[in-house]
Amino acid sequence: MSRIICFISILFSLASNAQEISGVELLEKTIAYHDSNNQWGTFQGTFKVVMQTPNASERLSSIAIDLPRELFTLEVKKDDNSYAYVIDKDSCQISLNGEIDPSKEAIKEFRLTCERGNMFKNYYTYLYGLPMKLKDTGTQIDPKVLKKSFKGKDYLVLKATYDVEVGGDTWYFYFDPNTYAMEVYQFYHDEAKNDGEYILLKGMEEINGIKMPQTRAWYYNKDDKYLGTDILSKD
Repeated sequence: MSRIICFISILFSLASNAQEISGVELLEKTIAYHDSNNQWGTFQGTFKVVMQTPNASERLSSIAIDLPRELFTLEVKKDDNSYAYVIDKDSCQISLNGEIDPSKEAIKEFRLTCERGNMFKNYYTYLYGLPMKLKDTGTQIDPKVLKKSFKGKDYLVLKATYDVEVGGDTWYFYFDPNTYAMEVYQFYHDEAKNDGEYILLKGMEEINGIKMPQTRAWYYNKDDKYLGTDILSKD
């Protein structure tokens, strides 16, 4: 009898292992949800993002991403001022309140540099290109998929690290186990210190065939302090 029980136990173990999904397989499934027609590589689209933060006025960002042309434009309006970046391949143009090539004083006051413009380009392209951007060169996907409960819901979790020249943070991406929609992501500079932030995603807005989270609410990992919310809308 003990041999039979042992044999049955082994069969269940093998069946369970066969049902496990790998990191790469999970990534493919979530990309199929967010980019069902494989359009991200040729994405050309515009959208707006309203950023709300405690004790501060709203910031409206109008964004245009044209991946085939390597063109990125950003116009930011906050209070009574607006500034814009146009990143066209390796060229960069900056304007403030409609004036191209603003004064050195204005550049310093509003931190208007091409380095910052490229930072915005990478930031928006990365966040609104997720989870597809996880296939970029230099991204290391952990083959083991984790199962975690976060804020009362169970998720399939993908861990991603990056080559040194790409970045040093550790990221975790949380996916609905039924639809594979991305609903949370979290990053650490040093996981042992529980630093970094987590981001709660709600709703979906489809922009040129890509399902993008409608709202992103940002919190510190260490104390759950609320930092702000980004609200996406079609241009």
